[in-house]
Formats: sequence, structure tokens, C-alpha cells
Amino acid sequence: MTDITIIHKPLWQLFKIFVPAVALLWAAAAWLRRRAYQRSTPGEEPDWSIPPLPQAGAVSLLHRWDVRVKIITILSYSFMIAALRHPAPAVAAIIVSLLVVAVAKTPPAKVLLRLLAISGFLGMFLVVMPLSIPDRSGDTVLIFNGWSWLGFNLRGLQLAATIAAKAVAITLLMEPLIATAPLPVTLYGLARLGAPDLIGQMVLLSYRYLHVFRHEARRMSAGMQVRGFRKRSNLQTLRAVANFLGMLFVRSFERTERVFDAMRARGHRGRFPEPAPLHLRGTDLILMAAWLAVGVMLISYDRFGY
Repeated sequence: MTDITIIHKPLWQLFKIFVPAVALLWAAAAWLRRRAYQRSTPGEEPDWSIPPLPQAGAVSLLHRWDVRVKIITILSYSFMIAALRHPAPAVAAIIVSLLVVAVAKTPPAKVLLRLLAISGFLGMFLVVMPLSIPDRSGDTVLIFNGWSWLGFNLRGLQLAATIAAKAVAITLLMEPLIATAPLPVTLYGLARLGAPDLIGQMVLLSYRYLHVFRHEARRMSAGMQVRGFRKRSNLQTLRAVANFLGMLFVRSFERTERVFDAMRARGHRGRFPEPAPLHLRGTDLILMAAWLAVGVMLISYDRFGY
């Protein structure tokens, strides 16, 4: 492959490239974490044993959208984003996702936490892929200190940036998909679309009681600290932690049995009641067509704009 452009650089320029990039990614992750916790609700942690009330005033176009059409539209549009090949359409997809987040009036803290969850993987991806992608005709490769095995492929960097931009665009859409309708309604919409009803029930119960068990674990941990427990690297700490996990498992199992008995006493026979009536309107289909048209425009720009 003689048509590969090879540019030789001294070794110190490798650190000049990587150190600012890593520092920038670390600063972005730290900023996302700080902004997310600053925008979180201050005060005492809510009691997750009480079902949360729906937010008043959080009504937008996506809140009024039929959940079945919303699921189909956002998932189809996400696949369209995943099919993009160039960075400019991927950046345009991020702009569209930000507009959707603004229209949906989703809490910024939750959106930032979702971005924080993928920031580590994307940062590693941006560093590893330019160093590991196979060379092709027309590539530009940076060789540092004459080490051919340490080739930094600029095409790999562009490809990694494109994948990262698509991941950010899709991640931004997940909060409008989940937060604009109660979780039981969303899972009910999935069941109406053909998803197994048992899976929806398992997801709902897992999500519901995961917070309850976490709240129980924090109460037990606070009780241990009040009694003088301090984490140390010794056998006593291991025994205390083992007893803590065992007691948490026993309490969780007992709570699960009580919840199951309560569900059966209230007439549960394998299906939850319908959480909300679903009505398909003409405006839902119009919004779906408009949104998918935006996805088709992005794909057309990606395929024919270059």
C-alpha cells in the first residue's frame, strides 16, 4: 500500500496530542458529574417505598404522544442515526437530539448522568481506535519516533469521532423516550407492540424495588456506622460485610414474599391492570412521519452529500 501518507513526528508530539485530549475528556466528565449533581433535587433522599407522583406541569408534545408510536419512531430514528457514516451528519443528529430534549422538557440532570455513563467508554474508544485500525489506501498515518507499530491513523480518529457522536445522539434520545411517560405506560406500550408481557412485568418490578433495596441497604449501613463500624482491611471487616450482605438478602427475600402475597390478595393472576388507555390520533402519525423524514434527510445527506 504505497499510497498511504506517512508523516513522521518526534515522540514528544505524541504526548502533545494525547495529554490535552485525555485532560479534555477528564474535564468534560468532571463537568458532567458536577452539573448533574448540582441540578439534582436538594434535600433529603426520597422514600422509594412510596410510589412517586407524576410531575405536574411537565407536559410537552412528547408527553401527549401515543407511547406506541413514540417507541416505534424513536427506535427507528435511532437505527437511522446508527447507519450514518460521516461526522457532519452525526453532529447534525446531536443537534436534532438536543432540540428533542428541549421540546420534551426533560430534567437536565438525568440527561447529563446518561452522558456521564458513556463518557468513559467513548473516551477509551477515541484513544484506542486510531492506534488499532488497519491501514487502507488513502490513509494518513502519524509515525512517532520512527516506531512503525505506533502508527496513529487519522481515519481511525475520524471514524471513532463519528461513532462517538452517534452514541451521544442516541443517548440523548433515551431520556425523552423514558421520561415523557410513566414507566408502566411505556412497558404497557411495548406489550401492545408485541413484546412479552412477562418481561415488562419483570422490568417494572426490578426497577421499582431496586430503589427500595438500595434504600434498605443505606439504612442498614447507617445503623452499622452508628454502632461504631468502620471499614478496615482486616478479617472483622470482611465478616461484618458478609453479615451485612446476608442480612440484606434475607430482608429482600422476605419483602419479596410479602409483596407477592399482597399482589395475590389483590387478585393478581399474572397480568397487571391497564395503566392508561392508549388512543392513536392523526397528530401522532403526522409527528411520526415528520420525525422519520428528518432521519431520511440525515441519511441522504450522509450518502449523497459527500
